[in-house]
Amino acid sequence: MSSILAIHLPDRIEAAVHEFLDAACDQGLQVATAESCTGGLLASLLTDIEGSSHAFECGLVVYTDKAKRDILAVPAAVLERHGAVAEATAIAMAEGALRRTAADIAMAVTGFAGPAGVDDEEGLVHFACARKGRETRHREEHFGPIGRGQVRVACIEIAIAMMSEMLK
Repeated sequence: MSSILAIHLPDRIEAAVHEFLDAACDQGLQVATAESCTGGLLASLLTDIEGSSHAFECGLVVYTDKAKRDILAVPAAVLERHGAVAEATAIAMAEGALRRTAADIAMAVTGFAGPAGVDDEEGLVHFACARKGRETRHREEHFGPIGRGQVRVACIEIAIAMMSEMLK
């Protein structure tokens, strides 16, 4: 069984998702996701809530550098200079998703959910949230070696919180 399917989503996260979607619908705003290490989990959760189609534009899973370049227009120079898991990359992902979709808010997540390469930090994740007409916000988290599923669930909680902040 995959590690994420064995993990129960805490009630506080489910409540936060409902609250976010209700507020986004009330404001007539739509969201897009650009996900790497979460593999579409955020988009899946946002679409699990009945009536979310009013607030959800689309979810983009961009796992490879090529996908980040081709789908989100992340500049090759950003990926070459900073790598796939970096502040600049997360920001470029969020802003690319905002430009390439009809969404008002775009949330990007990129990181190492599980064991990483020799010089990479397991559990390092960069988040970026962009909203039309506002400055893109970034957040960096160091979850450590808590397991892929636990990192992904922690990412969901942070992503929902960041998007909720963009509604204010």
